[in-house]
Amino acid sequence: MSQETGPEEKVAKPRSKRIRPYTLTGGRTRARHQLLVETLISVPQYDPALAEKLMPESRALYERARSQVSIAELSSLLTIPLGVVRVLVSDLAGQGAVFIHPTAQAYSHDRNMLERILNGLKQLPV
Repeated sequence: MSQETGPEEKVAKPRSKRIRPYTLTGGRTRARHQLLVETLISVPQYDPALAEKLMPESRALYERARSQVSIAELSSLLTIPLGVVRVLVSDLAGQGAVFIHPTAQAYSHDRNMLERILNGLKQLPV
């Protein structure tokens, strides 16, 4: 009995625990973009051909970012170390595959924006 699989289901199985996380980044530990844990990313235009060319971990990040998701969520959902997620997402952003949404830190000198953020935080249910 065959079952059709969607793009979400094509995400590769996790690699063996014998493969150290830094090998996924080629030994790189720093991302080229500033990616905080709360930084949101999304895929502006999904490209299935690009997804097929990516290594399994990058493909999983690309697939999950089809809906807006934070760096911390990606790390948690895919059980990939945060530093590795940052480097791989930065690589995807360098290819134009993902869009990095600006964080509050990008507006650190804009008093009006900081007040809007503070007011929004105060309105959150506790």
